[in-house]
Amino acid sequence: MAARETLEKIEAMVAEARTLPFTDRILINDNDLVHYVEELRMELPKEVKRAEEIVRHEKEIVEDAQKEADRIINDAKEYATRMTEENEIVVQAREKARAILQQAQQQEKEIMERTQANATQLQNDADTYAKQVFDQLIAHVNGTFQGVRQAETGLQQALAVLQQAKEQMNGQSHSVSQPMPASSQAQSPVAK
Repeated sequence: MAARETLEKIEAMVAEARTLPFTDRILINDNDLVHYVEELRMELPKEVKRAEEIVRHEKEIVEDAQKEADRIINDAKEYATRMTEENEIVVQAREKARAILQQAQQQEKEIMERTQANATQLQNDADTYAKQVFDQLIAHVNGTFQGVRQAETGLQQALAVLQQAKEQMNGQSHSVSQPMPASSQAQSPVAK
């Protein structure tokens, strides 16, 4: 569950990040983000290995079930052999041996199906979990990357506005500092 905790740290970092002025974007410490990505990179193989260990354990159960089924079948065969030695109960012994054999085969089949279903489910769960982790990480990184791009666009727009304002101020100061024509000076009252 360490990978899940690292994703929660990334979510908290995004939720607590400061908003950039003039935008609805946030500022995130890229060193922290890289650190968390490295944590995920180290933890995901461990999570997959744990899932594989669970699947291996399921294989042991299947092998044990197979051994038990073989033992039951051998017991049934031995029982059938013993019963054939006695004339009066040969028919009963064969029927009982068949029933035991069928029961053993049915139990083996059920155990194998359950174990296979469990192993498949565990593998699917592990695959789904790994996919979710990667999807969440990609979404977080993509959102952060887009936020940085939009912040850069906002800063470029702000710089353009500031440059326009500077140019307007420079243009006004040039027009104010130029001498007025004599006819304009005569008509304009000068405040003293």
